[in-house]
Amino acid sequence: MYDARVSTRPDPSLSLAERKRQLVSDELTEAALQLLALKGFDGVTVDEIVAAAGVSKRTFFRYFASKEDVVVQFLADMGTDMRDALAGRPAGEPPAEALRHAVRVPVTTCAAHSERALRVVRLILGTPALLARFLERQDRWRDELAGELARRTGRDVAADLYPRLAAGTALTAFHVVLQRWSASETAPDPVALLDEAFDLVAPALDPGTPRA
Repeated sequence: MYDARVSTRPDPSLSLAERKRQLVSDELTEAALQLLALKGFDGVTVDEIVAAAGVSKRTFFRYFASKEDVVVQFLADMGTDMRDALAGRPAGEPPAEALRHAVRVPVTTCAAHSERALRVVRLILGTPALLARFLERQDRWRDELAGELARRTGRDVAADLYPRLAAGTALTAFHVVLQRWSASETAPDPVALLDEAFDLVAPALDPGTPRA
């Protein structure tokens, strides 16, 4: 979904060796995603990925166990971005708006790199093994978003249904938007689709006055 180069955040606290490792990981991810999106999951070998990245096969396996793991790490970074975005929203902001802005982070990056991102989205949604891992990641994102939402709203994530239901609803909107975007021949603006989706679910995400 996003461009690996755009999502990279150099951490000034990292040592030179750690920064070098991050750079190599980013280059491998970028090379792998470009090839996988162009040729399909089964049409790309690890040898082709390392050749495109300019590293050895041994180096690849120091970072990733398989082609699939490249995409899984890419998805993990996306989830971290959504969680961080939610944590950074203003304290008094309604939950629906906070979640909309959090989910908009990866969708906005998709829109900014639409041609390449669209190929990657279609790759993930159209490859059963990758789709399964994507859905597995979404379960983790739901728990992370629910925990942050519980903190923001003063709720108990273990006892209250709301945080997980709200987080799950937001991620369902995200998934449906990606499906609609990737299936359309005209490739509509995914951010506009996301706003439309959140307009529909916002009443459920912003709980009203509790009933007696």
